Amino acid sequence: MASEQERRDPQKRQELDAKARQGETVVPGGTGGKSLEAQEHLAEGRQRGGETRKEQLGHEGYQEIGHRGGETRKEQIGHEGYHEMGKKGGLSTKDKSGGERAAEEGIPIDESKYKTRTP
Repeated sequence: MASEQERRDPQKRQELDAKARQGETVVPGGTGGKSLEAQEHLAEGRQRGGETRKEQLGHEGYQEIGHRGGETRKEQIGHEGYHEMGKKGGLSTKDKSGGERAAEEGIPIDESKYKTRTP
């Protein structure tokens, strides 16, 4: 995913737009956008939507929703899946996703353990 600074460079924007038009997500939160600009707009709208909901519910209400979502996910994928997903998430940095770091460092991540399965 491209950083905000990278997206300011006109040449880099062209490269990112080409990737986006091939179906790659290049903007965090821009999943589904068919161009760089579309992904930027989607990400901005999703961010604003989340902020609006947070204001409606207040801090504690928003925290409770997040907690419930986490518990539901934990029930869906089980202890082992939740552990594996956390391992990948723990590897993520500002510059690289957990999957990218795992691949670079040769750390095995079994994604099948946390793909949704029915009980």
